[in-house]
Amino acid sequence: MAEQEWMSEVRAKVGREYGRVYAWDEVNAPMIRQWCEVMGVDNPLYTDPAFAATTEHGGIVAPPAMLQAWCLEGLHMNNYPPGSTSENPYEVLKLMEAHGYGSVVAVNSDLSFERYVKPGERLYYTTRLDAVGEEKTTALGTGYFVTLVMSFFSEKPAGDEKVGSLLFRVFKFRPANPVKPAKEGDAAPAVPKYKRAKPGISDDTRFFWDGCKAGKLLIQRCTGCGTLRHPPGPVCVKCHSFEWDSVEVAGTGAIHSFVVMHYPEVPPFDYPNPIGLIDLDEGVRLVAGLVGVKRDEIRIGQRVKVEFNSFDDGELTLPQFRPVEP
Repeated sequence: MAEQEWMSEVRAKVGREYGRVYAWDEVNAPMIRQWCEVMGVDNPLYTDPAFAATTEHGGIVAPPAMLQAWCLEGLHMNNYPPGSTSENPYEVLKLMEAHGYGSVVAVNSDLSFERYVKPGERLYYTTRLDAVGEEKTTALGTGYFVTLVMSFFSEKPAGDEKVGSLLFRVFKFRPANPVKPAKEGDAAPAVPKYKRAKPGISDDTRFFWDGCKAGKLLIQRCTGCGTLRHPPGPVCVKCHSFEWDSVEVAGTGAIHSFVVMHYPEVPPFDYPNPIGLIDLDEGVRLVAGLVGVKRDEIRIGQRVKVEFNSFDDGELTLPQFRPVEP
């Protein structure tokens, strides 16, 4: 089948709406509180009923950035609540795979909001295949940009109300340098040596990475009010001053939360790969790798201390944290 013919089948699906995917639970205060705790959000509008009652909202509301979280399937893939659609909104990607466009990379994901949602509301979303672009050639390969839009609604007796949307775009492509199948008698290909991706360094963050190379954990400090902040930024969130310096901290703290990455396995990382959200004793949090500990030994509240490890022949130095107690 010529490309033009099979692409006409793909383009015929543009504009198609896929059915509802429901949230397992109504919007509720416990999930809001836990999300805010994990994300380090302390806005009383989200967690303090007495304060929220004095606002125009008349009670607590959910952080807008939680919108997608309400309708996630949970731990098990595609485990959606009864009544949810069984349609596959990604079916167009399967069509492309059948014609050699087997690789995919996420390009961007944009959330937008119509209003706050409140406890007691039940949400669902529908998906629309919004666009399939013209064939493009990039460094990754040749393929198509595919855009889907998820529209989120709150169920209402008088008619469901749109509360937000998520635009999700991927690049579905044929790799520029595909791996050729080995033939009998061929020598085993050399294993490439992968390097870690280097962090983006700006005028706001350069001091942090320079400190890591020197074996120092430096945290940005507002010279106007003394507030410590991390990640570094150009302006103080407390007094809005643009003036800042940095201070070396002890590098000790406790594990506030953690995840263990299992899949996909991306070189050169070792797996399982534990990542911790660390509460430093000075009162700020940062995300860093955990070393010297097995998955079943990691505990919330466990004391840890920073150590600086070099990678890629000294090109990159990262702060990582090692438990200092069982």
